[in-house]
Amino acid sequence: MSSIQQYLLKVDEDKAGAEQVAKETAQNVVQSLGEYINDGDSSIRSKTVTYLSHVINQLADTTLSRQHIQVLCQFFCGRIEDGGAIAGLKKLQSLQRFNKEMAIMTLRAILEHFQDLMIRPHSQRLQILELLHDLMLNHRAALESLGSEAIVGITDLVSGEKDPRSLMIIFSFLHVIIVEWDIAAQSETLFDSVFCYFPITFRPPPDDPYRITAQDLKSRLRGCISASSYFAPFAFPQLLEKLDSTSPNVKKDVLQTLAACASSYNVAAVSNYSITLWDSLKYEILNVQEEDLAAEALVVLQAIATRLSKGLTSTSQTTKLARYLKPITSECNKQLQEPQHKQAKPTGQILCSLATSSSTALYLIVKAVVPPLLTLYQDADSIASQKALLEVLVQICSAAVALDQTSGMSAPSTDFGQPLVPFKDRLFELFSQTLMSTASEEVSFRIVALNGLLRLCQISNYLSNSEIGLVVQYLDEIVLTADPNGREDVRNAAIEALVIISKLKPNLIMEITFSAFMAKLPDLPSGDSQDYVITLEGLARLSMERSISDTLIRRLLNKLENVIQTDGPANYAQALLSTIDYVLSRRDLSTDSNLSSYHGKLVVALVNRAALASVGSGPQLLIEPMTLEILGRLIARIIRALDEHKRKSVALNAYTFFLEDRSPFTPVLYANTLPENQRLTMILSTWILASVGPAASALYTTGDETDLDSLLNELTRLALMETVPLIRHYILKQLALLTNRSSAPEGPSEAFKVMQDPVKAAQIGDPTPSMDPTPVVFWIAKALLLRLARTDEVLDHVFGRLSDKVHGAASARGFRALLAPEEILSKENGAIIRLLARQKVFTICVPRISTDFRNAEASAKPNYLVALSGILKDVPAEVMMSQIDTLLPLLLQSLDLSDQEVKAATIESLIVISQESPAAVEGHVQSLTSRLLQSAADPRKNVAKVRYSALRCLQIFPGKVKDTVLLPSRNGVIRGILSALDDPKRHVRKAAVECKAAWSNMDEPDAEE
Repeated sequence: MSSIQQYLLKVDEDKAGAEQVAKETAQNVVQSLGEYINDGDSSIRSKTVTYLSHVINQLADTTLSRQHIQVLCQFFCGRIEDGGAIAGLKKLQSLQRFNKEMAIMTLRAILEHFQDLMIRPHSQRLQILELLHDLMLNHRAALESLGSEAIVGITDLVSGEKDPRSLMIIFSFLHVIIVEWDIAAQSETLFDSVFCYFPITFRPPPDDPYRITAQDLKSRLRGCISASSYFAPFAFPQLLEKLDSTSPNVKKDVLQTLAACASSYNVAAVSNYSITLWDSLKYEILNVQEEDLAAEALVVLQAIATRLSKGLTSTSQTTKLARYLKPITSECNKQLQEPQHKQAKPTGQILCSLATSSSTALYLIVKAVVPPLLTLYQDADSIASQKALLEVLVQICSAAVALDQTSGMSAPSTDFGQPLVPFKDRLFELFSQTLMSTASEEVSFRIVALNGLLRLCQISNYLSNSEIGLVVQYLDEIVLTADPNGREDVRNAAIEALVIISKLKPNLIMEITFSAFMAKLPDLPSGDSQDYVITLEGLARLSMERSISDTLIRRLLNKLENVIQTDGPANYAQALLSTIDYVLSRRDLSTDSNLSSYHGKLVVALVNRAALASVGSGPQLLIEPMTLEILGRLIARIIRALDEHKRKSVALNAYTFFLEDRSPFTPVLYANTLPENQRLTMILSTWILASVGPAASALYTTGDETDLDSLLNELTRLALMETVPLIRHYILKQLALLTNRSSAPEGPSEAFKVMQDPVKAAQIGDPTPSMDPTPVVFWIAKALLLRLARTDEVLDHVFGRLSDKVHGAASARGFRALLAPEEILSKENGAIIRLLARQKVFTICVPRISTDFRNAEASAKPNYLVALSGILKDVPAEVMMSQIDTLLPLLLQSLDLSDQEVKAATIESLIVISQESPAAVEGHVQSLTSRLLQSAADPRKNVAKVRYSALRCLQIFPGKVKDTVLLPSRNGVIRGILSALDDPKRHVRKAAVECKAAWSNMDEPDAEE
């Protein structure tokens, strides 16, 4: 049997085998074609040509001579209507010996048969378009030489195509033609061939394997429409016509395309339509209906101004830019005559957007608008009008700042300088008086003035150092003076402004602000005053510059030392430590030259003094629980930056705190009874062990894990014996940390034994009834689950505890700890946390809870629901949705529990489900609404958090769940919400109003329906 016969037999059933036949007979292909190439059956001819194409595709690129390629090209072009030839031509055109004449021959063959080719199935049409794309890529000059013949033929070929894959290819090669070829004679034809697809309304099907989005198509189409200035006479009028569409998506597409055209068309083309565009766009901005559409329209106006400013150095009123801006500034001045009207704000946005386009535009706008603005401000008779006008002035100043800050802007040299200079004194006086002399209750007005002063400071070489210094003094006064109305808005804005100025003029901040703030900071606060908190907050936020932060830390350490020596107020010491921690958190301590000093002064010295304070040999403020927590967090930050050698040294002192053996301090480990103050030092021990990372093994490594086992058992004993919740909490964290970071693949074997029976592991001979082992069990379980060690065994054990009559309720609450994020047990501290640990634990737990809940005794059932709420609290929405069918019935029953924390967590989960998968709740609407209404009512039974969350959840249903499903429950829900309108909590009443409105505004079915 010949090769062609083998191919014909296999091609329909075994394509791989058919291609192998083609490859094996590549050298004898022509002789083997014989009668099949001219067979009367078109199907046979097509398969024969396809066979030849497959053979050619198997050949090396250098196998065929130019003559061979010429003959094959002629053959394929002559047989193009039979099918199969496209693949051969695609291979041939990629060969180096394929020349200009062959490319022209190929294109003409395609164009001559385009009517036949374009009625073929999409897969074959796509092959033709891909061939055309490759010809454009590899033989562009040859195709371009055909001129109008190629343009007209190609536009005819691609007309009417709808498939997104084909359109992506079409837009790609049409863009090349539009940009690189001479299209003057065929500009309208080309424009029509692309604009017929505008606007794109494509919506990809679910699970689209090609991943082509509507935005992909829009971007390529927009690139074609904006590619040539020849399109301007067609594009601008037709786009403006489509701007009247009622669809926001279409309008947005039009505005983005107008912006692209304005940015790429030449200056003359843009200028011809600039006024027309303004007349159409101003209504979108001044009479704003959709904020995002107004923003897009502003982008178009700015794009026009930017284009008309290109290469412009003159401010003459005869330039194209000036002619464009004249009617705009005139309209803006007209609108500002009544600044209290709603058009004043968009007017300022228009001016700011245009002024940002170029320094020339800024000059023309300032000259036309600022003088009448200042006059209007002087004549304004209300604060509302003054504020509106001041906001416009601030926006113009913001444009000047933006021009200064635009990096890499190749603005032409101008000889007119900063256009705001003539108005400097007036603006400075205006903003200053408004900020410092306006009544304190006029918060928003003062903030506008503050922003104005900040903008003046930001304009390059505008204000002198003395003037900026005066602004800094104003801001200092605002920050350091308490607001009589208790409002922090102006103070916060002042701090933000000082932070910005500190980057521009750090010396002024150091000389004026830093000195003023430090002078305000007391050595010791008087009475119960906490005014120092505001000062410290300001200092912390101002310490962005290295020189400022270094000085600040030195001064704060001096203040701290004074407080410690005098055993001053603990809350002042805590505030100082928190400020130091905040400043250090914004620095890379590993490269900090002061790291060694911080290690000595903060880690060694303060930890040492805190330990001594615990036995009465030092200031008691250092042993306050809050002080120890803040100090622990601070020293951990420093220790993490130390080298490995120093971290090991610190680890060895985790319980002895750098004290000598003769010290009166006794380490907590292995001590039988110690006072509470000494036991509080376990807070510091935990932070130290967390921050040293793997270096903690220096404490217990002596060749095997015996010492670690002993340490785990001792920590278990301490946790069980401890009566102070905070100390016990830190001991448990330490126990979990050491378990999790063990070098053993499945964690330390002793840890699992401890989890199974903590009392036995701790060797407590006579446990008291109050000694609850549950926290130990769940913290060790957490440590093992995060590293996915012995996952099934761990979960079996904790689930087994839920049915326990003694420890079941406590175990149910313990599930909250399993997946909760933990500051100590974090990757930053070297904890082993597997990437999908939380997801895996969740997917195991939910089905297990569902099954065990059904089989549990009635008295134990609530334990499973409490456990479920604890797990859901810290699970991402996308993970939760994977178990939605199992979850919903359990969540409904959880709403019947009296536990308020469980209710709150359950409702938060229902909120997520309702937003992410409203279809899932449709079958439970009646049950959900009745239970949520019960949770939203009766403040005696439900806490405010539960009532508020229940109303939020109810509010989500309209608009998410189908109206036809909700309508039967609507009247009952509205009646049920009425009681919440009189709730004692304001935020709950507000939620009730919004919820009632959402249900009341649901669409009723039409009467005719």
